[in-house]
Amino acid sequence: MYAALWHILPGPWWVRVLILLVLVAAVLYGLMFYVFPWISEFVNPQDATVE
Repeated sequence: MYAALWHILPGPWWVRVLILLVLVAAVLYGLMFYVFPWISEFVNPQDATVE
């Protein structure tokens, strides 16, 4: 999968690395600010009790 992604991206290797870094940063931003807060409404680890 990663090799296919590497071959799809245009440009020399340093442009590909730059594009991949931007894509990883965008995915992490989306996860941290949209997905994880939405999931935290359904899964609340604060409600766990240990007896």
